[in-house]
Amino acid sequence: MSRLIVATGNPGKVKEMQAYLQDTVPQWELVLKPAELEIEETGTTFLDNACLKASQVAIALGEWAIADDSGLSVDALDGAPGLYSARYGQTDAERIQRLLTELGDADQRTAQFVCAVAIARPDGSIALQTDGTCPGEISKAPSGAGGFGYDPIFYVPAEGQTFAEMSAETKHRISHRGVAFARLLPQLATLQI
Repeated sequence: MSRLIVATGNPGKVKEMQAYLQDTVPQWELVLKPAELEIEETGTTFLDNACLKASQVAIALGEWAIADDSGLSVDALDGAPGLYSARYGQTDAERIQRLLTELGDADQRTAQFVCAVAIARPDGSIALQTDGTCPGEISKAPSGAGGFGYDPIFYVPAEGQTFAEMSAETKHRISHRGVAFARLLPQLATLQI
């Protein structure tokens, strides 16, 4: 089994990534990075930050590492919250309220979730990188009890539901992270670990 250090402090993200990688050959064991290893996200794009996190964790530990960076980009807000999606408020409820307040009654409510994924070799060089997007709209009020973050206000017209209303299987298949990992999986088998 091949081992990848996940450049995150979020055990939920490790579990989610493991679900995407469960049927791969070779099998991957994902391990949470040590809590004391902090990486400052100084990139100007999601891909920059994913590569930065994967590279720095790989170098620090001398092991293969994987990182993702993701967020919500709202067209009427010039791409905000973007790279600052997780820091747009202290809680999910605060982040949602701030976004809805800033958007107000705007007719233009198109948005997209973006996810970038990078895998770094133990020397810090990037072995693989990809990204994925999921287009949608920002609803005027939260709907649904599933998911996390902005899921209750991210409406996907093709599904007729917010992320928070979707089954886990549907979200797994169409989400920005799902698209990014679908692109990544065929490349994983080519890595020489």
